[in-house]
Amino acid sequence: MNGFLPTVLRLSRSANIVAGVSLTFIMGLTVLDVILRLFGRPIVGVFELVAFFGAVAIGFSIPFTSWVRGHIYVDFLIMKLPPGLRKSVHVFTRLLAFGLFGLIGWNLLKMGSDLQRSGEVSPTLHAPFYPVVYGIGAVCLLQSLVFIGDMIKIVRDQYE
Repeated sequence: MNGFLPTVLRLSRSANIVAGVSLTFIMGLTVLDVILRLFGRPIVGVFELVAFFGAVAIGFSIPFTSWVRGHIYVDFLIMKLPPGLRKSVHVFTRLLAFGLFGLIGWNLLKMGSDLQRSGEVSPTLHAPFYPVVYGIGAVCLLQSLVFIGDMIKIVRDQYE
């Protein structure tokens, strides 16, 4: 188990880097499109690109944000519970979240396979949808691993 947590952290950081690059690309593309529109030469398919890379930016940032607990967390009720019960609640909620993200990831991978088989593409650029769907499915499965890591940290008293 000692190698599991660092591996999940490394994968989460890598996904976060992909999210950051994607967000930087969106910003640069948007600025360039605004400038080129001033000259009557907008970038064709910019809305599709922003949508694709926006999905990547959001989806790929979730595991690392969850790992560092950078999301909003309202715990004023849980903090009033005794430590043993608090630990049980934390493990139970992470177990539910593990199942949810596992199901979402699995179904997105199946959906990506269906999109790949059908050859569905975006209307303007004719870019395939399936790579983005596969990617989001993969980071949902990674998020499931983050929840397993949280449960390990909770049991070891390394979570709070």
